[in-house]
Parts: sequence; C-alpha cells; structure tokens
Amino acid sequence: MEPVSEFKSKSGLKRILSAFFYSLDGLKAAWRHEHAFRQELALFAVGTAIALALHISAFEKLLLIGVLVLILIVELINSALEAVVDRVSLERHPLSKNAKDFGSAAVLLACLLAAAAWAVVLLDRFA
Repeated sequence: MEPVSEFKSKSGLKRILSAFFYSLDGLKAAWRHEHAFRQELALFAVGTAIALALHISAFEKLLLIGVLVLILIVELINSALEAVVDRVSLERHPLSKNAKDFGSAAVLLACLLAAAAWAVVLLDRFA
C-alpha cells in the first residue's frame, strides 16, 4: 500500500469546505508575503474595471478579465514553487535556480499572453 498524507483524510462536504478555507488562507498568505501578487492583483482590479467599462462583447470582456486571472493563477503557482524550493534548502544550487527561473518564465509568458489579448481586442475594436 502506498503512503497517504494525513491531510488527505477528509471526504464529502467537509473536504470541500476545508479546501475552500485552505484556498482563502493561500490568498491571504500571497497578499501578505508576495509583492508581485499584490501588484498583479492591483493590475487585475484596474484591468477588470476597464474591461467592464469598454463597449465590447461579453466574450471579449471575459477574455480580457480571464487573461488577468491567469496571471494571478500562474503567480500563485510560482510562489508555491519558490516556497517549496526554499523549504528544501536556502542554499544556492543550480537546480533551485532553474526551478525558480522556470516559475518566473511562466509568469512572464502569462503576462505576454495578457498583453497580446488586450492588444488584439483593443486594436480590433478601436483602431
């Protein structure tokens, strides 16, 4: 039998509620400890307000807001990866650097995708 984490013992509604509160804890921790997350959340708030105010289709609004949410998602995954690397060792190591750089590159790609989506929608509508 394979070992199972003691944290995997909940089932049903209790698991769903626990997962929800763990997610809130994660968002609070990201807000408290991750400068990039706070900056990207500010970008999300401003971008969402702009997207909702634009005279574009509902699908285009969803796209513009969705790519901003994607940045937040990738940033949270990057922060989790960095935390795990730091938990394993604070010693400088090429593999640790690679892991952190890969996470950073993923955030960059999400930002580039968001910028491209905004550019395409805005240029198509207003150019």
